Amino acid sequence: MRLHRLRITAFGPFGASQEVDFDDLSSAGLFLLHGPTGAGKTSVLDAVCYALYGSVPGARQGSGQGTSLRSDHAAPGTRTEVTLDLTVAGRRLELTRQPPWERPKKRGTGTTMDKAQSWLREYDATAGTWKDLSRSHQEIGEEISQLLGMSKEQFCQVVLLPQGDFARFLRADAEARGKLLGRLFDTRRFAAAEQRLAEQRRAAESEVRAADAELLADAHRMQQAAGNIVELPATDAAPGDPGLADSVLAWAAVARSTARERLTVAHLALTAADAARTEAQRDLAGVQEVHRLQRRFEEARERAARLDERADEHRRVQERMARGRKAEAVAPALALREAAESEHRRATSEDARARAALPESFTGAGAAGLAAAARKAAEELGGLESARRAELRLTELAGQRRGLDREERADDELLQDAASWLAGWDSSRVGLQEAVESAQEAATRAEHLAGQLEPAQMKLEAARRRDRLSGEASDARARALRAREEVAAAHEHWLGLKEQRLNGIAAELAAQLVPGESCAVCGSTEHPDPMRKTAEHVGRDAEESALAAYRRADDARTEQESRLAAVRESLAAATAAAGETSALELAGAAEELRARHAEARGLASGLHAAREALGQAEGEHDRRLAAQQEAARRAVARATLRESVDREQSVLERELVQARGSEASVGARAAQLERLAAQLTAAADAARGADESAKRLKDADARLADAAFRAGFDTPEAADAALLDDAQHRDLQHRLDARQSEEASVRAVLAEDDTAAAARQSPADVPEAQHTAEAADRRVRDAASTRDDADRRCTEIDRLSVRCATAVRRLAPLRAAYDRVARMAGLAAGTSADNERKMRLESYVLAARLEQVAAAATARLARMSSGRYTLVHSDGRTGRGRSGLGLHVVDAWTGRERDTATLSGGETFFASLALALGLADVVTDEAGGVRLDTLFIDEGFGSLDDQTLDEVLDVLDSLRERDRSVGIVSHVADLRRRVHAQLEIVKGRSGSVVRQRT
Repeated sequence: MRLHRLRITAFGPFGASQEVDFDDLSSAGLFLLHGPTGAGKTSVLDAVCYALYGSVPGARQGSGQGTSLRSDHAAPGTRTEVTLDLTVAGRRLELTRQPPWERPKKRGTGTTMDKAQSWLREYDATAGTWKDLSRSHQEIGEEISQLLGMSKEQFCQVVLLPQGDFARFLRADAEARGKLLGRLFDTRRFAAAEQRLAEQRRAAESEVRAADAELLADAHRMQQAAGNIVELPATDAAPGDPGLADSVLAWAAVARSTARERLTVAHLALTAADAARTEAQRDLAGVQEVHRLQRRFEEARERAARLDERADEHRRVQERMARGRKAEAVAPALALREAAESEHRRATSEDARARAALPESFTGAGAAGLAAAARKAAEELGGLESARRAELRLTELAGQRRGLDREERADDELLQDAASWLAGWDSSRVGLQEAVESAQEAATRAEHLAGQLEPAQMKLEAARRRDRLSGEASDARARALRAREEVAAAHEHWLGLKEQRLNGIAAELAAQLVPGESCAVCGSTEHPDPMRKTAEHVGRDAEESALAAYRRADDARTEQESRLAAVRESLAAATAAAGETSALELAGAAEELRARHAEARGLASGLHAAREALGQAEGEHDRRLAAQQEAARRAVARATLRESVDREQSVLERELVQARGSEASVGARAAQLERLAAQLTAAADAARGADESAKRLKDADARLADAAFRAGFDTPEAADAALLDDAQHRDLQHRLDARQSEEASVRAVLAEDDTAAAARQSPADVPEAQHTAEAADRRVRDAASTRDDADRRCTEIDRLSVRCATAVRRLAPLRAAYDRVARMAGLAAGTSADNERKMRLESYVLAARLEQVAAAATARLARMSSGRYTLVHSDGRTGRGRSGLGLHVVDAWTGRERDTATLSGGETFFASLALALGLADVVTDEAGGVRLDTLFIDEGFGSLDDQTLDEVLDVLDSLRERDRSVGIVSHVADLRRRVHAQLEIVKGRSGSVVRQRT
């Protein structure tokens, strides 16, 4: 890689455009970059790094996408830009990068953010023109990383030899050296292998412990199932102990054999208890049967004694049953006599009641006299029909006269009401007309207020929109800020993946190598040791996915900023429409207008009602005048009709006085005659019925006396007393049948042989036999429970034993795998006893690299120190730490080897310089042999004496033999005499400027 030209604009301390011609400076092979502190010497190197990788080393990058790289001295309209012209891998390229720029808006006030931009061009020597290759950050980064073959960190360590870094490297401990070498040589795959082995060991250990814990839990369950039949505990081993499985299986075998012995004993005890229970139950059944027969015989004897005691009662029942059968022959005559007597009592009572309702003059009359009096009353009733019609007509005339009186009173009230209403008509009409005029005026006022209300409401809504949009603008600003932060995070993630991919780009290129075909990087057809992809390798798809996520976030940011602009525009329009008046004041004014408008509308709404009221009042006036005239006409007609009714009423009253007699009316007289005729007729009928019933009663008495005599009773009353009803007959018959059945049953029981034999035995002792049977049954249940417990224990122990055996078989390959992985992880981590130097795998790889770097550095260190010092790698342990990354210096004058931390300041500088140059050679070879034709060394020369400085410069000058150019960044004044090609950085108030001299 050779740098040709660098152009810097508004970058770091450089406010204006500055250009550096590296071709001119490199012609001398060695050039000096100097200037006062803070002038910007390091910024020139930062510009080279930014042009290549899009970022600067370390913390100088700042936050975000590089907005902090802009010069504070630059004009507002000047954009930050870095352009680098270089040759790499035989190709002439030009890189131009512009970081994000917050510039003033072209229209209006404020600022806007322009995105970062990049350009890559290649010089076509045949056509003599520059050809555009790409404007994509990702594609440019991939292209440069592939051409250089190193990451930004490697570039900064190899090309831009940083001030003090390698001096610290010399004095650092093994861990610090390991971190630096790990970044340069990308040994993450070996660290990942260590971590992977450690994870596998932890995972395998976790599986073994889990399986051991499950096995131990089964052993504890087996111990619980066994109870106290085994005196020894299950196991004292913990999960992870090697002897856990064997101890569990041995204890399980002891528990199984003991449980089977207990089961056999329990089974024999149950068999014996069951036989004893069968015998006890057989004895109990025999005792219970004897007891039952003895009780049966005793009960039969008691029943026979009770039958003898009730023998007299049985004879009385038989006699009563015989007398009842005789009385059944007299029953029809008794029923006939009872019916005749009941009929005679009813007829006599009816005759007495009918005679009590008649006048006293008819008390002694017979049935014929009462019938003749009834015919006479009916004839008199027929002569009152004409008088009844006259009485009805008189009633009609009285009702007609009352109707005329009511009409006269109603007309009088109507005339008075009409006169009163018509007297106030003029004043009512004036009031109604005034109400119509007032409503018309309110309607006009409401229409005027409605025209004012709409603009006020629109202004109020604009004010409310203004207040709402103010809040939305704040939210939109917050969302836009979050979107910018998300864009920055997505960009940082993309750059990280991109850098990670570039770190492993050699493996990606190696994957495309084909045996026998040329390498796209070095051109060789032989590929002895191509790089392999690691688990952490980032492919093109992952990087493009991160880039797509960044672009989506950037689009989301653009959308949020567009929404913010739209909200601000709406807010400005709402503010212009509403003015500065608060929404509360506008709401009060609008509410006042609305209230006045509502009041006017309310008054105007009564216009129609007022007009209708006026029309109704005028109609009422006409109606009342017409009613007054009609009432006068009806009064004349009533006077004529009243005279006619009075004449007819007088004639009818004289006729009725004669027909009523002593009664108040003709109807009352007719009703009196109707009642008398009916009473006389009923009394005649009742008298005839009483005579007939007396004859029938006399005949029934004679028949009853004859039937009683023939049945053997002295009187009819004796026959009636002996007669049985159905309930009495059923009761007596039931008592007789029960007596007969009980006698037969007692005789049958006393005649049984087994019952009589049982009665001759001594009394049976049932409680004692029951107690014996219950005790035998309890012994059987206890034995069965013991047998079941032993069986369950045996089954559970067998099941858990099989489960433990299965677990042990399943655990064997897990433990073997764990032992194997643990041994490998211990070796890789340096903790195993087999790893004598306690060296980690990554340290082992880095130690090989450090040994190469020490060998390459020794060639230059020997020349710089006049053959005195040599750098050697040491894998010895320091104290209790691990070995592998020790670096010692061999002093040829003393022949002793010592730590590099014991070198003086000047010795440390040229030793670190030699180490840096050696590291550059090794990293260059690691990157695929890319030639580095331009190097920069930053500070440290002030610590050298003149002789050593000459030797160091001779070494640096010897680099020209390889067609290299070396730039020295230093404050040392003596170097300005020794190095003629110089690049001076001059600082000023308006920014730094570059002065080049060759």
